[in-house]
Amino acid sequence: MASSDDTEASLTPVDFIQLQHYMEYSTLRVKDVIKEFQPRGRLAQHSFGECVDAAGFCVFLKTYLEVDDFPTDFCQRLFHYFQHVEQDGTTKSSLPKGGGVFLRDVSCYFSVLEDGQPRDKLEFTFKLYDKDGNGLLDSSEVDRIITQMMRAADYLGWDVTELRPVLKDMMTAIDADDSGTVTLEEWVKGGMNNVPLLVLLGLKMIDRDGQHIWRMKHFNRPTYCSVCQSMLLGLGKQGLCCTCCKYTVHSQCANKNPELCARTFVRSKSEIGVRTAHDWIRADCNSTKCQVCHRKIKTLAGRRCVWLVDYFCCLFSGLSSCDCGPLRDHILPPWTICHHSAEIFKELLTERHQSKSVSVAKAMIPGKLPNTLDPNNLSCIFLQIVPIPGVHPLLVFVNPKSGGKQGERVLRKFQYLLNPRQVYNLSNGGPGPGYSTLPTTTARSDKADLQVHPPVAVLPLGTGNDLARCLRWGGGYEGSDLREILKEIEASELVPMDRWSIQVIPEDPREAGDPVPYEIINNYFSVGVDASIAHRFHSMREKHPQRFNSRTKNKLWYFEFATSETLSASCKKLKDCLTIECCGRHLDLSSMSLEAIAVLNIPSIHGGSNLWGESKKSDGVPEVENSEVITDPELLKAISQDMSDKRLEVVGLEGVIEMGQIYTGLKSAGHRLAQTSQITIRTIKALPMQIDGEPWMQPPCTIHITHKNQANMLMAAPTKASGFFHLK
Repeated sequence: MASSDDTEASLTPVDFIQLQHYMEYSTLRVKDVIKEFQPRGRLAQHSFGECVDAAGFCVFLKTYLEVDDFPTDFCQRLFHYFQHVEQDGTTKSSLPKGGGVFLRDVSCYFSVLEDGQPRDKLEFTFKLYDKDGNGLLDSSEVDRIITQMMRAADYLGWDVTELRPVLKDMMTAIDADDSGTVTLEEWVKGGMNNVPLLVLLGLKMIDRDGQHIWRMKHFNRPTYCSVCQSMLLGLGKQGLCCTCCKYTVHSQCANKNPELCARTFVRSKSEIGVRTAHDWIRADCNSTKCQVCHRKIKTLAGRRCVWLVDYFCCLFSGLSSCDCGPLRDHILPPWTICHHSAEIFKELLTERHQSKSVSVAKAMIPGKLPNTLDPNNLSCIFLQIVPIPGVHPLLVFVNPKSGGKQGERVLRKFQYLLNPRQVYNLSNGGPGPGYSTLPTTTARSDKADLQVHPPVAVLPLGTGNDLARCLRWGGGYEGSDLREILKEIEASELVPMDRWSIQVIPEDPREAGDPVPYEIINNYFSVGVDASIAHRFHSMREKHPQRFNSRTKNKLWYFEFATSETLSASCKKLKDCLTIECCGRHLDLSSMSLEAIAVLNIPSIHGGSNLWGESKKSDGVPEVENSEVITDPELLKAISQDMSDKRLEVVGLEGVIEMGQIYTGLKSAGHRLAQTSQITIRTIKALPMQIDGEPWMQPPCTIHITHKNQANMLMAAPTKASGFFHLK
């Protein structure tokens, strides 16, 4: 039976998940927070030498995680966890005087879990324990660093029984002269040459072609190491798996010169356009049949082509050149990307590229491709894309935090199915690195002023996804095979979508309000009760991010806020608080009791509601002429929405109950007020507003909405009811 000390020194999986959610929404770095607890720091009164007590530890967590009411019981469990130092595989009590915890242990632990570059983390942890600043650590101090790294590895689900000897071997190699001390240079050099440690420290970028992008993984079936060819064992995450090529090894075998990952570009212009033999990688074929001899392949006796996902073979001679298989229309193969020296790249910057039709799904033009796998590396390579006749490679942008971390899995899948240099993580500098592959004029607030307008397909993650619904991509990705979705992109239709400029001019510039989230409307704008619900949801999620970690929970929170809004009726008599003009024509709202006004560009809002509704043409209603503004109720009945007509639809809502009725289909639509090519709204009091689902509280102001341009979108072909997505 576990002792009470052992229980206090461990955290449950639920605790780990909860802590991860807090860290995801924090914008602070632990190295900056710890400075506040040092002498003359803002929070120095909470520390006692190198330690903090329970109260100071709670202040540290609230400051670092940026929360005001961190759960007391959770704080206590974490405090007891850090009071125990793991030594030689056992948990022993090693409490500082006064019953506190060492700040450097806490900081080292959290720094491992943070996003960031491994080199920076190695330097930070070294300096953290180099108390006298002499640039040397003794063996006991290094052991303490390793202890905290082991704790972080345990938190991440690693099999730490395998990781411990790997780190011990690293320490033996670092201290080759048996001096008992380690310099900063030795520590960083040893760490940067230790693959498992780099993965633990969060290495997500690579410096050179052929280097694996490792991640720890748990395997549900018997899996073998591609280096030592023995089985991966363990209860947790047993080994390292490359995201791009699925090459799998033990943690300790990753340092034993494994095979290189597949190339992602060629190094000379002479190789451009030359389809070469397959790029083979050793794989656990799991009794799969060879594509050449059609016999079953023995364990680790075969190989797989990186660009043909399901192409396994045990014979490598006499095979045809690789054509990238079923996904050839989307893949940017290595023989279409050429390496250039820095000098050649400077020349490329001065060249003028001719403007051609560009599409992320339909066509690709010559462009410059930075080292997308390491955009922050000052010594990065420079690459140029060469056009491929008849092929339409994709650029893929993924938000890894969308859909309750579902985005992370999608990011990895795309890196596996396509060339990793086509796939961009939006948390690493936004879409900018991807835009650099297209010819641009000048960057500005609307991301980039592109000379070309590539069509865009939307894979819906998370909640809402109104635009994806309108383009027939569905209301939420449920983990289906991405290869099937890529096939749907091939069969998709090009549709122009209007985009609108919104200008918000406050009545009193001195009156502080929330920042306006966007200057562009793609989907919709609204003011009133629906924006109030969204604003309350947004505020609560900012304050308690751990409560909003799934679609189901998010929908329940929305329901709770909608219910309370029904009772409070905070936007009652909205018509007395604002006026609306459509192309200079005043809208008369006096006969209606409205709590919200929605300005629609697409026929979906609130996660699937069609507020405008379906239009039925009557024999007695004449054809409606194309007009800048229409407000006649009878004419509006016959008007259908079109995201390409350079017109906005204005709808009024009576309240939350009517919103629910429309969403569930009990009511067909809201109150049609107008169709217009421009709109002006004036408010006389602070009101909640939202643009494309991003809410804010706006003091009295004047709002101008005018047409800006059109974006090329891809609409999926109609599918049967048994498609890959659910709608709501």
